[in-house]
Amino acid sequence: MFDRRLIENFDWGFLMVISSIGCLGLVVLYSASSAGHEAGIVSVLFKKQMVWMGAGLIIMMILTIVDYRELDKLHLFIYALCAGLLVVVLIFGQISGGSRRWLALGFIRIQPSELMKIALIISLASAYSTSVSQTGINFRKLIKPAVLSLIPFALIVDQPDLGTAMLMILIAGSITLFVKVERKVFVTLFIAGLSVVPLFWFMLKDYQKDRILTFLNPDRDPLGAGYHIIQSKIAIGSGMLTGKGFLKGTQNALSFLPEQHTDFIVSVLAEEWGLLGVSVLLTFYLILLLWGLNIAYNCRNMFGSILAFGITAMIFWQIFINTGMVMGLMPVVGVPLPLVSYGGSSVITNMVGFGILLNISMRKFSSH
Repeated sequence: MFDRRLIENFDWGFLMVISSIGCLGLVVLYSASSAGHEAGIVSVLFKKQMVWMGAGLIIMMILTIVDYRELDKLHLFIYALCAGLLVVVLIFGQISGGSRRWLALGFIRIQPSELMKIALIISLASAYSTSVSQTGINFRKLIKPAVLSLIPFALIVDQPDLGTAMLMILIAGSITLFVKVERKVFVTLFIAGLSVVPLFWFMLKDYQKDRILTFLNPDRDPLGAGYHIIQSKIAIGSGMLTGKGFLKGTQNALSFLPEQHTDFIVSVLAEEWGLLGVSVLLTFYLILLLWGLNIAYNCRNMFGSILAFGITAMIFWQIFINTGMVMGLMPVVGVPLPLVSYGGSSVITNMVGFGILLNISMRKFSSH
C-alpha cells in the first residue's frame, strides 16, 4: 500500500532551489547563445536546453517513485551498463574537438562519461555501506572501491577527457573520506598520491600539458592556449558590481569569449549581471549543497547516506572546478556548471542525481 508519509515528506524546498538554478541557467544561456543572432531570434541551443530541462524534470520526478534502496540491488547492472557504454564510445563514438566522447543514438547524442558519475556513486555507496566501521576502512576493504573507480577513470582518460576523469577520482576520494579510512591508510595513500604526480605529468598529451602551463602563466600564449582564460577574466572584470545589463555583454556579443554557452558561461553571467548576479547563483548553489548534506546526515540508512553525500560531492566539484576555471584559478578542463552550462547529458545526469536526493529525503524516516 502507498505510504502517505512519502507525500508528506516530499521536499518542496529542495525542488524550488533546483528550479531556481535551472531558470537562472536558462536566462544566462539565452544570452550566451544569442551572439550572432538577430534580435528576437531564439537560438537552437536554447530550445534544445529547454527540452533537456523538461525531460530532466520528468526523469527527476519519476525517480522519486521507486525506493532508492532498489539501486543497491541493481548497482552492478547500472555500473556494467555505463562502463559498457564507455567502451562502445572508444570504438564507435563521434570525434569532436579531438576527443571521442559522444555516442550517437538516432537524433540525439549522449556522453556516457556523464552518466558514469552516477553509476560510480551508486556502486561506491553499495560497496562502502557494508564496510563502515568506527576505526575506519582498511586496505583490504579499499580494493573493490579502488577497482570500481579506476576502470571508468582509465576509459575516460583514453577518450581523452582529463576533466571528467579527474572528477571521478575527486568524487571517489570524497566518498572514501566521508566513510572514514584508517589513519595509516590515509597517510599511505596521501604519500603515494604525491609520488604519482610527477609520473602523471609524462602521461599527459601535449595539449593537456599546454593547458596546465597556460594556467600557471596565461600570458605565455595570449592568442593561443591562454586566449580562453584572458578573455574570460576580461569579461568577469568588465561586469564589475552590477554588470552591463542583460544581452549587453560585449565580450559575449562580439564572440570574443570562447565556449560561452558551455565552459565559460559564468563569464557571461559576470559580464552582464556583475558580482551581484554571480553571488546570487553561488548562494543558490550553497543552499543546494547544504540541503544535500542535510539529507545525507538525516538519512538512517547507510547506503542512502553515502549515496546522498556522493551526489552532493559530485555537484560541489563541478561547481568548484568550473568557477575556478573561468577565473584562471584552475586549468581549463571542460567541466560543465550544473543546470547552467549547455549540454543534454550534463542536465540529465544532474537531474538524476537530484531525483535520487529527493527520493532519499522522502524516505528519511525509514532505515530498512
